[in-house]
Amino acid sequence: MHKPGDVLMVCLGNICRSPLAQGVFENMSKKFNVKVDSAGVANYHAGYPPDKRSIYVAQKNGVDISTQKARQIKVKDFNNFDYIFVMDKQNFYDIKDLISYHKVNSVVQLLNDPFEIEDPYYGNDEGFEIVYDKIYQGCKRVIDNWK
Repeated sequence: MHKPGDVLMVCLGNICRSPLAQGVFENMSKKFNVKVDSAGVANYHAGYPPDKRSIYVAQKNGVDISTQKARQIKVKDFNNFDYIFVMDKQNFYDIKDLISYHKVNSVVQLLNDPFEIEDPYYGNDEGFEIVYDKIYQGCKRVIDNWK
């Protein structure tokens, strides 16, 4: 994880955590000229914009994620991205199950390793603030490790 590469952020539905992570990482990684995207393990929200609360907390922190659209992860993503950062252990196990049947080039890791970034979907606005902070810390950790 010491060299820059293309990054895919993954959570369950791709409307709360991974869109935030995509936006934050895009802002932080500009000098590295890497591709950043996000996807969900499930296709519950495919084609939809991020959750309003994620859009709000992102905007509050100078990040615009309002034009993103949710999508489900695809097998080709495992060869199109150098790093796949997941938000929690369940996402990690789901992705590991998916890739066990394919030859992959991606490194799969918790974004805020070894900590999980909990899904704020069923909680209140404060949960999105906490998630933003954890995502920021995880993105900063990755960027700080890139030489």
